[in-house]
Amino acid sequence: MAECSELDCENVAAVRLYVPWDADRNVCSAHARALVQQDGVVAEPLDGAEDDWS
Repeated sequence: MAECSELDCENVAAVRLYVPWDADRNVCSAHARALVQQDGVVAEPLDGAEDDWS
């Protein structure tokens, strides 16, 4: 699995974010939880990513 694309984060990417005003990127679940709260951002779990979303 690839690493989270956010700066200074070494966690495994678990989610693909589709960001209307920026490039799409793969991020860890912690960053996805924060970033997906912005209007227009859509999150899609990556195939094979095992993460606890609860």
